[in-house]
Amino acid sequence: MKTIFVLIFLSVAFFQASNAQESTKWRGVNSSGVYPVDKLLAAWPSDGPKILWSHDGLGQGFSSPAFANNKIYINGLVDGQAVLFVLDQNGKELQQFKYGKEFDASYPGVRSTPTIVGDLAYLLTGHGKLTCLDLKTGKTVWVKEYTTQFDGTNITWGYTESIIIDGEKLYCTPGGKTNNVMALNRMTGETIWSCPGLGELSAYCTPLLVKLPARQLLVTHTASHVLGIDATTGKQLWNFEHPNQWAVHPNTPIYSDGGLFVFSGYGQGGEKLKLSADGSSVTKEWDIKSFDSRMGGAVLIDGFMYGSGDNGRSWQCIDWKTGEQKYSSTEVGKGVTIAANKTLIGYSEKGELFMADANPSAFKVISKTKVTLGSEQHWAHPVIDKGVLYVRHGNVLIAYKISE
Repeated sequence: MKTIFVLIFLSVAFFQASNAQESTKWRGVNSSGVYPVDKLLAAWPSDGPKILWSHDGLGQGFSSPAFANNKIYINGLVDGQAVLFVLDQNGKELQQFKYGKEFDASYPGVRSTPTIVGDLAYLLTGHGKLTCLDLKTGKTVWVKEYTTQFDGTNITWGYTESIIIDGEKLYCTPGGKTNNVMALNRMTGETIWSCPGLGELSAYCTPLLVKLPARQLLVTHTASHVLGIDATTGKQLWNFEHPNQWAVHPNTPIYSDGGLFVFSGYGQGGEKLKLSADGSSVTKEWDIKSFDSRMGGAVLIDGFMYGSGDNGRSWQCIDWKTGEQKYSSTEVGKGVTIAANKTLIGYSEKGELFMADANPSAFKVISKTKVTLGSEQHWAHPVIDKGVLYVRHGNVLIAYKISE
């Protein structure tokens, strides 16, 4: 009996320790933009979902909140500095940490969403300063500079990727001729591998990790190509040409059942690629020019993709297998797409916040409201945590009640 008790205790302790070290992810599990919600409201009140609280004073920025340790982590540009704000679950500010000069030129503000692993925060400025911060002490653990240490060159609107961490590895894209895409040891900042890629500049993209039976694949956009890199060794396995007018590719690719969808704005649209069984090569299955989300992402639900176009400015549904457009609607403005279970939640560049059916037969808005708090562009990707919808609009974070 004593032995069984000890084994149970050790198992629980190991589970708790492992859970505490789980990395937060840009756009949720597998960067899919689909969030699980218990008892989702079937519709919102006529004046919109109840605002549980709002917190202003975050400074300028387009990043999303991250959730860990029963706290909320969100960053902003304040007086020229990048600041990480730590809030409790009720929006009360607990701490602030400054971590360097932030991007204050065209569209000033933070770009990269914080990544939290246990008591460590990983923070990237628009100038390419990557910081590992100890949240307990407030001290810097290590710092790397993309431009001076990794031969990177900054891009027009600043480095934007949100840091991806898997186990000991931290993946980043300095965009240098030699250090194009890299894996660092997240505890020390030391280089694990460096991939020269095609020597192109970074392209605002947060990479996607694809776990295959044969290997783990890192997929990301650089200026004119999509790269497939062995995430263990750093060897580039394939590239696929995907340019657009401004070399802007902020959308994380979408993966499902051997298929990979890559897409960007300015009329470029998207292509569905078929990965070989071992991930070492790709072939093109189909393309669609109208599905050209500039930076709002898309979601895949039950074999159909949902998102908005850029040039066409319409909300669309695309058949994952065939690339057929099932509908196109301009009922609301173009913007960001996430989902709660199998219900779409959109946040348009006009500040419209809406809930719609994920149904390929028609674009049907269930409820709609207007985000009136906050400032500047409506670009940040909303996040759902524990049944609450969080929307960042410039200097304000708003918590909406969307579940019973």
